[in-house]
Amino acid sequence: MKYVKLMSPDHIPDIGIFSKPLSQEGSSVLMGFPGSGLVGSIALQYMVDQLEFTQIGSMNSKYFPPLAMMTRGVINVPVRVYEKENLAAIVADIPIHPNICYEVANGIMEWLMPFKIKEIVTIAGIITNEMEKRVFGVATSEKALQRIQDSTIILPIGSISGIASSFLTECRIRNVDAYGLLGETINAPDPRASAATIEVLNKMYGLTLDIQPLLDQAEEIESTMHKLAEQVQTAEATPKKEQQLPMYG
Repeated sequence: MKYVKLMSPDHIPDIGIFSKPLSQEGSSVLMGFPGSGLVGSIALQYMVDQLEFTQIGSMNSKYFPPLAMMTRGVINVPVRVYEKENLAAIVADIPIHPNICYEVANGIMEWLMPFKIKEIVTIAGIITNEMEKRVFGVATSEKALQRIQDSTIILPIGSISGIASSFLTECRIRNVDAYGLLGETINAPDPRASAATIEVLNKMYGLTLDIQPLLDQAEEIESTMHKLAEQVQTAEATPKKEQQLPMYG
């Protein structure tokens, strides 16, 4: 009997991307990871479902929390890659711990760079405790900022945290045009804030994505996302002694 020597944990890649290549160069890539209000996750999952994007891949990491979503009994990989024509989307159901935001953003950008992407758009939430559902915008250069200045409220000063900030920083360093769309939220699962960011995407890319079904289903989605948030908080609170790096799970 032949025995196969298993790879030691030290040689397992931190970030694994299992995907077909993007079908064309010059695509725009949209990012939606859980954060304040789950704005990006809700917005992009709604978009890929309604516009019938094709899932071309997935992403995994030894640092991700042990959490898998399911629909009608079928497991769904927590971070997925979708594509339709010249748009790609990376959608996540799990939060990225601050200690590995750089690794995740850098790993994804390293994978994307050979495709000569046109731009990155990362969607997140910004807590204001107001009910207006405005969308604030930032960009990696003054020239890029002109693309969103008529459809967002440009933030004059301040800071952005989390995985969205890591993507924007990576793009600034790599001279890739990138935009942050920050939906105004009260830090609870917020489909209405997500709908506001979709309206900005409609303007940026000439889409005709109808947000009314999302608004109509807001109460149901909010209930589901609350359950997800509770599961994530439980996973975050459970220590895992064998891992040296602070992480969720």
